[in-house]
Amino acid sequence: MAMVAAMTILRRLLILLVLTTLAPMAAAAERGPLILAAASLQESLTDAADAWAAQGHARPVLSFAGSPALARQIMAGAPADLFISADEPWMDAVAKAGLLRPGTRANLVGNRLVLIAPNASRLHLAPARGFALARALGGGRLAVADPKAVPAGKYAKAALTALAVWGDVANKLAPAENVRAALALVERGAAPLGIVYATDAQASQAVRVVGTFPAASHPPIRYPLALLKSSRSGEAAAFRAFLLSRQARAIFARHGFTAP
Repeated sequence: MAMVAAMTILRRLLILLVLTTLAPMAAAAERGPLILAAASLQESLTDAADAWAAQGHARPVLSFAGSPALARQIMAGAPADLFISADEPWMDAVAKAGLLRPGTRANLVGNRLVLIAPNASRLHLAPARGFALARALGGGRLAVADPKAVPAGKYAKAALTALAVWGDVANKLAPAENVRAALALVERGAAPLGIVYATDAQASQAVRVVGTFPAASHPPIRYPLALLKSSRSGEAAAFRAFLLSRQARAIFARHGFTAP
């Protein structure tokens, strides 16, 4: 009897050990792919992830930040499944580091660059060559994403340079860590004007678009996406394909994004 009891206890311990080992594996299998995405994609990508989950898939885990911060995390070894950048140079940097899965890079969507002001502002100022941006700022500052690194800020600098007004406002900037932080400065009234993507302005109830920058004044705004070599999710490739599908493109279009 003692031998039988011992064998029973041993079997129970083995079953417990197997269940303990399999539980984390099952949890990992149920978790959707980890997506590192540019801050300006918050609302649109969240809606796309919800649509994907509604089809019976595990909901993707979304992490938003400025493209340079995300790219540096990836190059520092942070594990993720999919990267969506707000410009091509930061995706190029990750590719140069050998961290992209070959053949998976594609352009997801495009965007436009706009000048915004708080809703209460009565300013009318269309971006054009030599326009009176510095005068419109008065004693305030122009909210922009950091022009030294963040895509939205680099596009803003390119546009202002092309329109011959960069020199007038270069010392009147309020640089922010990403485009959503720049948007927040204008929403709070901390800056009288800001330059953000058209989709950011559409997502906010506290700002209005003063004018849209000519497309020729800056490089084309494209959002590339690619699977990462660190990907361990079985659904990452399928979610990438969904993002490039007609259904997802319609979601992005509703949020103001353009074809890439």
